[in-house]
Amino acid sequence: MNGRKKTLIFGCVAIALVIGGYWYWSGSRGDSPQVKKAPPPVPVIAAKAVTGDIPVLLEVVGRAEAYESVSLKSRVDGQVQSVAFTEGQHVKQGDVLIRLDPNDFNAKLAQAEANLKRDEAQLAKSHADVQRYISLKERGFVSEEKINEFRTAEAAAAATVKADQAAVELARLQLSYATIRAPFSGVVGARLVFPGSAVKINDTVLAVVNRIQPLYVTFAVPEKHLSRLRQSMADGTMPVTVRIPGNKEQEFEGKVRFIDNAVDAATGTIQMKALLDNKGEKLTAGQFLNISMTLEKLSNSVLVPAEAVQQGADGNFLYVVKADNTAELRKIAVQTVHRGMAAIASGVAADETVVTDGQLRLTQGASVVVKTPQAKGEAAKAPAAPAAPAKP
Repeated sequence: MNGRKKTLIFGCVAIALVIGGYWYWSGSRGDSPQVKKAPPPVPVIAAKAVTGDIPVLLEVVGRAEAYESVSLKSRVDGQVQSVAFTEGQHVKQGDVLIRLDPNDFNAKLAQAEANLKRDEAQLAKSHADVQRYISLKERGFVSEEKINEFRTAEAAAAATVKADQAAVELARLQLSYATIRAPFSGVVGARLVFPGSAVKINDTVLAVVNRIQPLYVTFAVPEKHLSRLRQSMADGTMPVTVRIPGNKEQEFEGKVRFIDNAVDAATGTIQMKALLDNKGEKLTAGQFLNISMTLEKLSNSVLVPAEAVQQGADGNFLYVVKADNTAELRKIAVQTVHRGMAAIASGVAADETVVTDGQLRLTQGASVVVKTPQAKGEAAKAPAAPAAPAKP
C-alpha cells in the first residue's frame, strides 16, 4: 500500500508540473511585445515656395454715388400742365421736363406790362411839364419853387417806371419758372407728379436727375491706413479697382479724388471717394461695390499658395515637406494675400516644399507622399510643379 501511494503521489506531482509549465510557457508567450507596423505615408499635394513681387491691397465695400444729383422743385406755386419725360430717360441740359399751367403767370406779366406803359406815359407828361415851366420861368411868369415841384413829380414818375420795369422782369421770370428744364445732362428718375398735381414753391419734388457718367464711388477705410493713403496720394493719383459683388470677371478702374478732412469718431473710419469713367453706364448710383486699393508693393517676398496656410490656436502655420519625405509644422507670419498667393514674412524659405492639400491627416514628423491633383479621375505620378507667383 505504501509503495502504491508513493507512486500515485509522484504521478500527480509530475502531471501538475507539466500543466504548470505549459501555462507558464503560454503566459510568457502572450505577454511578449508584438512588433507594430509603421503607418502608411499620407498622400498630400504640395508646391514649392517661390520669390516674387506682390501688392498689399486694401479691400473695402463702397457704394456708387451720382457725380451730380438734383431733386427738381418748382420756384413758383402752380399746377402741373404736362410731364414731358419718360421714366429712366436720358436727358440733355436744357431739355424740358415739366410744364406748369402758365395762364396765371401770363396774366401777371400782362398786368405788369400795362402798369409800365401807364407810368411811362405819366413820366413823359411830367418831363413835358418841367420843360414848359422852365420856359415860363425864363419869361418871368412862374417861380423857381414851382419848377422844383414839377421836377420832383418827374423824379417820382421815373422811379415808378423803374419799379414797373422790375415788376415786368419778375413776371417774366415767374413765367419762365413754369417750365422746368434739366439742369445738366443725365438720367431722369421716376415720375413723381402728374398733370393736375398741385405744386408748392420749393416744396414739391418734381423729378430727380442724376449724372452717372462719370460716377463717384464712396467708401470708408480704417483710420490706421490713413498715413499710407496720404503718402500714396502725395506721390500721385491713387488708382482703385472696382468690382460688382459676385462678378469677379468684370473690373472698373478709377482714381481716388477725395479724402475727408476728419475721421468719424463713432466708427474710426475716414471717408474717401474715387472717380470712375463709367463708360456705357454699367454702374448706377446707389449700387454696392467692392473696392481694392494698392497701399504698397512687396519685392522679393516668399510666396506660397494661399491654401497652404492654416489657422490654429497659436496663429497661422503650414506643413513643410522635408528631404526625407516627412512633414514639419512651421509657424508663419503672413504679410498679405493676393490672387491665391500668400506672402510669408517668416517661417518658410524659398524653394521649400509646402503642403497645399491633405493637411488634416498630418502631424509633426508624419511620413508623406507627394501627389499631383487628379486629372480625369486618375492621380498623376509625377511630382507637383511649383506654383508661379501671382502678378500684381
